[in-house]
Amino acid sequence: MVYAAGILVLVFALAVDARVGDSSESNHCTETKECLMYNSICKGDDYEVRHYETSKWVSADSESFFMEVAINRAFWKLFKYIQGANDAGLKIDMTSPVVIKTKDGTSMWQSSVYTVSFLLPSTFQQGQTPPTPTDSSVYFHEMSDMKVYVKSYGGWLMGLSSRMKSRELRNSLDAVAASYDRDYHCDVGYDSPMKMIDRHNEVWYMVKGEPVCPAAGAE
Repeated sequence: MVYAAGILVLVFALAVDARVGDSSESNHCTETKECLMYNSICKGDDYEVRHYETSKWVSADSESFFMEVAINRAFWKLFKYIQGANDAGLKIDMTSPVVIKTKDGTSMWQSSVYTVSFLLPSTFQQGQTPPTPTDSSVYFHEMSDMKVYVKSYGGWLMGLSSRMKSRELRNSLDAVAASYDRDYHCDVGYDSPMKMIDRHNEVWYMVKGEPVCPAAGAE
């Protein structure tokens, strides 16, 4: 009985590790040691459907008329946190991707709140408590187990590309009568500002109900 319980604990630990894994297992994470892992459900020319397990993040909110300004403010708060602006003075490895929660339905000249999130390394996904931020506006949150519709693209993640690519994904999903959360989308970046070529970005919409695969079918 004890042996069986040990096996269950091991299986659970492996499942936890699978949420945040070695970046060598991903084609997108080229600059960090660890990356958010996923299972691809199906993929076509227009979008992909993925499954992500529950994961833990550190986040900061920022409001601005311009996405780039808001992201920059929140990003540096989070970067300072992983560089040691925490109660342990601990430096924490950067991970991929960076996720930005972006509200839909706002006009280009309307102020909006953006939530920027850094994925916590696997050490803090498995029960070890991350150090407390010294900046009270930096906080932790858990991203629940989810299925997402994903559109990938290259270049730079900016306000204009966010609007264009999210609209393209919405059009693709509406064309197949897919159900998804229309209140917001996630802009997802995998590369540092220093990387000039072969950049990878994504836009996500959260699946509602059963996902609808693109016309090309499952992989």
